[in-house]
Amino acid sequence: MYDVETRERVLAEVAQGRSLNSVSKQTGISRATIRSWQTRLEPLDTNLGRPCPRCAETPTAIENPSSYAYLLGLYLGDGWISTSRRGVHFLRIACDDAWPGLIDACAEAVQLARPGNKVFRLQREGCKNVTCWSKHWPCLFPQHGPGKKHERRIALEPWQQEIVNAHPWEFIRGLIHSDGCRITNWATRMVGGERKRYEYPRYFFTNRSDDIRKLFSDTLTAVGVEWTTLARGGKPLNISVARRASVALMDAHVGPKY
Repeated sequence: MYDVETRERVLAEVAQGRSLNSVSKQTGISRATIRSWQTRLEPLDTNLGRPCPRCAETPTAIENPSSYAYLLGLYLGDGWISTSRRGVHFLRIACDDAWPGLIDACAEAVQLARPGNKVFRLQREGCKNVTCWSKHWPCLFPQHGPGKKHERRIALEPWQQEIVNAHPWEFIRGLIHSDGCRITNWATRMVGGERKRYEYPRYFFTNRSDDIRKLFSDTLTAVGVEWTTLARGGKPLNISVARRASVALMDAHVGPKY
C-alpha cells in the first residue's frame, strides 16, 4: 500500500526521537504498520548492489573521495549517528535554514556516500536535519561512539587521513560549513590625529573538541594558511584566520556560507 519512499520518510521521523503515536497521528499510518516497517527496514538497504567499501574482507577505496572529505568535515562539526533497536544507523547533519546552498551541498555529499539510499531533509526549529539511514555509517565514520565528541578522543583512521591529505580544502570547507563562519571584523586606529574605522574579513572555526580543532588547524597549516587560537573563559575554543594572504586563500577555496 505504501511505497518505499513513504516508509523511509516515516521511519526517519521516528529516528528523530518522535513517538510512534505522534508520527501515527501526523501521517495517518497505524503504529503497528510503522513497527512492521522497522523490522523490514534493513533488508531494504540494498544500496543498489553497492557494497560498503570499508567492511569488505578487503577494503576498497572510497568513491568520490573529495565529496567524502567534505562530508567528513560536516560530520565532525554538526553530524551524529544514532542507532535504531533493529541495528540500523541514521546519519544526521544539522544545517541552518539560513544557508540553503549549504543544505543542498550536504544532501549531495550524503547521497554520494550511499548512492542507493534515500536522503531526507527533516525540518526542525531553525534548521534542517539532512538524514539518511544505512547499516554502514559507522564503517564510513569510525569516529562514531557513545557520548559527545568533545568528551572523547577523535582521531582519523589512516585511510581517512589519506583522503584529507589528498583533498584538504574540501575537508576545511566541510568544517567551516558546519562550525565556522566568515565575518567582517572592524577596528579603529589614529590616522593624522583622527581616529578612523577600518574593516577586514576573517574566518572563525569554533569547536569544543581539542582533537577536532587540531585536525582543522593541522590541515590549515598543510595548505599554507596561518591561524591563531583564541580562548574563551580561559579555555581554547576558536581558530581564527585573519592575515590577509591566508584570508585570500580561504576565499579562493572555501568562501562564505551561502
